[in-house]
Amino acid sequence: MRLTPDAWIFWQYGFFKLNATIVFTWALMTVLVLGAALITRRLATGHQRSRWQNLLEIVVTAIVGQINDVGLQQPHRYLSFLGTLFLFIAAAALATVIPGYEPPTASLSTTVALALCVLVAVPLFGIWGQGLAGYLKSYMQPTPIMLPFNLISEASRTLALAVRLFGNMMSGAMIIAILLSITPFVFPIVMTLLGLLTGMVQAYIFTILAAVYIAAATRRSKAANAPSSTPDT
Repeated sequence: MRLTPDAWIFWQYGFFKLNATIVFTWALMTVLVLGAALITRRLATGHQRSRWQNLLEIVVTAIVGQINDVGLQQPHRYLSFLGTLFLFIAAAALATVIPGYEPPTASLSTTVALALCVLVAVPLFGIWGQGLAGYLKSYMQPTPIMLPFNLISEASRTLALAVRLFGNMMSGAMIIAILLSITPFVFPIVMTLLGLLTGMVQAYIFTILAAVYIAAATRRSKAANAPSSTPDT
């Protein structure tokens, strides 16, 4: 039994390996890109719309609403990044119903890559919203002594994101594999459905946490520089 799709090697030449994580990641991205291109090829603005367009609008509206609920102003500014994160993780979980498929999110390398995307996006959105000087100044709030602690916080939460997603996705895949080997096929089907639900929950949690980190990066300097509401005496 493979612990992660990294152990499934399709091709190897010396140091270079083509494993299931890479293959399924690129296959998943290809399907998402082609699907988005086909759905958005003929968008309609009237009452007559295709079912796929209606589904796409429901998904986009739901993501925008969640971003707005987190507290991010102008949620459409963050839609492309956060929406892509959610759709990739959710699609990776939903595709587990395909025989022979292993979710790339069950690999630590994939979850680390997703967490690093968040690590890079947080300061970029922070600089975009506050300016370079304002964002760098936020690391020394309320005193310059907090600089190393804020930097450690950035690194630790990135590691926590990666390990959280990896642990949940890998454990689900392992449980299903174990049940398939020791029990009839009825019970593993139920566990597969439960795994799909767990995957969607993990996609939601990962995206919401990324949105919370971005919201904190775009607002903490503004809060520190806001004038006091106490009237002068």
